[in-house]
Amino acid sequence: MEQAQTLQLHVNEYALGAFLFYLLLVTGIGIYSARFSSTGISEYFLAGRKLKQYVVALSAVSSGRSSWLLLGVSGMAYVRGCSAVWAVVGYIVVELFLFLTVGRRLREYTERMDSITIPDFFAARFGDPLHLLRGLSVLIITIFMIAYVAAQFTAGGKTFAASFGLSNTTGVLITATIVLVYTLLGGFLAVSLTDFIQALFMIFSLVALPIIAIVQFGGFEQMMDTLQQLSPSHVDPFAISFGGFLGFLGIGLGSPGNPHILVRYMSIDNPDHLRHSAITGTIANVVMAWGAIFIGLVGRVLYPQPEMIPGADPENLYPYLAQQHVHPILFGLIVASIFAAIMSTADSQLLVAASSIIRDVYQRILRRGEEINPTRLVLYSRTVVFLVVVLALILGSLASQLVFWLVLFAWGGLGAAFGPGILFSLYWKKTTRAGIIAGMITGTVSIIVWNRIPFLKQQIYELVPAFVLASVAIWLVSILTRPGKTRS
Repeated sequence: MEQAQTLQLHVNEYALGAFLFYLLLVTGIGIYSARFSSTGISEYFLAGRKLKQYVVALSAVSSGRSSWLLLGVSGMAYVRGCSAVWAVVGYIVVELFLFLTVGRRLREYTERMDSITIPDFFAARFGDPLHLLRGLSVLIITIFMIAYVAAQFTAGGKTFAASFGLSNTTGVLITATIVLVYTLLGGFLAVSLTDFIQALFMIFSLVALPIIAIVQFGGFEQMMDTLQQLSPSHVDPFAISFGGFLGFLGIGLGSPGNPHILVRYMSIDNPDHLRHSAITGTIANVVMAWGAIFIGLVGRVLYPQPEMIPGADPENLYPYLAQQHVHPILFGLIVASIFAAIMSTADSQLLVAASSIIRDVYQRILRRGEEINPTRLVLYSRTVVFLVVVLALILGSLASQLVFWLVLFAWGGLGAAFGPGILFSLYWKKTTRAGIIAGMITGTVSIIVWNRIPFLKQQIYELVPAFVLASVAIWLVSILTRPGKTRS
């Protein structure tokens, strides 16, 4: 018994050492980026539009996936089997489209209009004399972003609990502190550079872990045969209802409306380079999705009963599988990949929320027309980042939903509120300010109402009907208010 305890101590030391290496790396990037990011609000929130194509590609992908992919999708594949693949197909296809078309046009529009945030873009595109459009945008972003960040912190708590035996509360606080430090220091440049490196951690771990586990089990064919015997539906990708199928594909509709993804396209140094980013980003998306699905499948044959996983929670499968099947050093790196997913999303969302409050409320509404010292704006921005972290911690302590569904709610809320508006604004000249406002309200209300009615929620993921209804609202209200309202 004493020997076993000693061995476990060494295992934890090796794993902890590898994990600490990762933390020192991302903190160092934050310190390195601090000087550049402190020069002005555009540098702090958009890296001066100077990011290179590969940084944009991998940071966009990693910030969009979050703990939802590593913990949520792998857990869902454990429960549902191969049909979980449809949850990743939608966003892969949509984000390829965004890289090739929407991203380029958004980058050109926002540079020409000197827009740093999505509310900034809407206000410049349609005019906003009463600040209704800007104010509504900021309110929606703040509400859903805090929920989103809270979900990431909750995932961090789960990961620490499953990996190092800490309490969930301690894990949440450690996660929040790490994200806060380098985001405060380095702003968007630090966030993008760390997201680039964190994407590499995620890709490596999502490839290495399922391959190692499958080989140890006896190979791919034996794994699939065992899975077939345990649950035939798990090997059938079409073992899903039509509503479930549409709902999973509809997850991709969130990508055009999530500001922490859109700002990546706005930050690239040359919009022509987005074509190259599309190739890199799509390959990364496919590889990471493949890994998450196969972690769920091999986990099912290794641990047929959920009770065999810590807390009987399928979302603990990823770190538990790593702990049981790889060397402690590799385990530490795999734990780091989970935090990479968590932090690459949380840091981006913190900046989006802070930029909306400082740029759109403080600078554009409260202090409109005044000259404000750029370094003071950066200081205020860092203060808001801190406050958003505090609010997210409070919400996270109250949230009882699983990471997968809490993230989907926030993802869907932003996707329905802003996705249709972004597309209409860029591609339909007859779109009006009133139409965009109607779409935001319709999308947000539809998400909340659909989510709170059990019968509707069981039929299809709320983003799909909300996105459609918001699009109809934009089209209809724009037609009714078009004369004398349209701006080019």
